[in-house]
Amino acid sequence: MTFKVYLSGEIHTDWRDQIIQGCRAQNLAITFTSANTDHESSDAAGDVLGHEDKGFWRDHKSAKVNAIRTKTLIGQCDVAIIRFGDKYKQWNAAFDAGNCAALGKPYITLHSEDIIHPLKEVDAAAMAWATTTDQVVEILKYVVSEQ
Repeated sequence: MTFKVYLSGEIHTDWRDQIIQGCRAQNLAITFTSANTDHESSDAAGDVLGHEDKGFWRDHKSAKVNAIRTKTLIGQCDVAIIRFGDKYKQWNAAFDAGNCAALGKPYITLHSEDIIHPLKEVDAAAMAWATTTDQVVEILKYVVSEQ
């Protein structure tokens, strides 16, 4: 069996690569998917539908086009890892956590201790809260192990 893991959230650090490489180093049978992590192309995802003079409508179109990918991949995953970074508020990550909770999809949050309070509801529905990518790799190793 190959486990499907969806990687959601912060796009400004290499946390995704750390988890993927850590799982590969352990030879874990896991496939990874993610939202589009290229900020510019994500923001432009709806541009094909026509030019918008107001930023709201451009963002609205692109959010809907991006949601096609996000909703599909969350629906197909076995577990999601949802990363909240320190620099920006990741409303999209919180929304993904809510989608996981509504669908009954298990998810693991990944964030530092200094944002525990604002994420208390998100963490309360999570199956685990990790502070490092190594912890996430160890959890995934346990989950996919045959023992």
